[in-house]
Amino acid sequence: MSIQTDSRLSAGESSAVSQRVREELARRRITRQQLAVDAKISLSTLEKALSGKRPFTLTTTVRLEEALGIALREFRVPTTDAPAAADTHNGLAPEGLGSYARPAVKWIEGDYLTLRPSFGDADAVYAYRTEIAWDSEASCLGFREADRIDSDFTQWGEVSIPHQSGHIYLVTNRHGQYRLIVVARPTITGEMHGILTTLQAGRGAQLTPVATPICFVPMPKDKSVKFGRLTISDGGFDAYKALLESTLEDSYVRFLAL
Repeated sequence: MSIQTDSRLSAGESSAVSQRVREELARRRITRQQLAVDAKISLSTLEKALSGKRPFTLTTTVRLEEALGIALREFRVPTTDAPAAADTHNGLAPEGLGSYARPAVKWIEGDYLTLRPSFGDADAVYAYRTEIAWDSEASCLGFREADRIDSDFTQWGEVSIPHQSGHIYLVTNRHGQYRLIVVARPTITGEMHGILTTLQAGRGAQLTPVATPICFVPMPKDKSVKFGRLTISDGGFDAYKALLESTLEDSYVRFLAL
């Protein structure tokens, strides 16, 4: 019986492998180029997998494991004779995420153009894509970012939708380090406005807590969108900026200071 060594890992499996590879690169202080050479894969393949533009394949993962001398697949792999995780949880998210049922939150699944002010340029808007989808293994909604020009900072995590507050929480937890997005329920046109709290990278190892407006816009299917850092000279900048400004002007969020 032949083994399909080019099979793709699931989104959750790819995320776990990507995170572990990044940690090993930082710990060993080696470059991606060196790792690609050691694993006998192309640098382009490694870059696209780490950025989330392409899932890891089994072949690539095995070669990385051999090059690094560690197991990268320390996640749960569903088997054909095991019941689906969603069935195990009766299709309900954990209580800590709001105990929501998938049919009740299916409306939020999809791709979103994600907008926030640029951290490096006060007069620019930073745009990328966020996918929200049901994670059968975890029995909850998960999210993953993509199309970021700073792909090393790509985030993914779980979505909490409690009934009490009427807000939606996108939570990243990496070894106890949290990043949190809180957005209001969608407007009549589908946008979700809110606030992002995270750490901003500074000089050297300096990290500074920051908070900024953020907006999720359903990805249009009939036209292309622009990602990256957009300034006033770029087409689409005015529309992106107006969406972010409405986050504050329409009181979706408030910033308080003494």
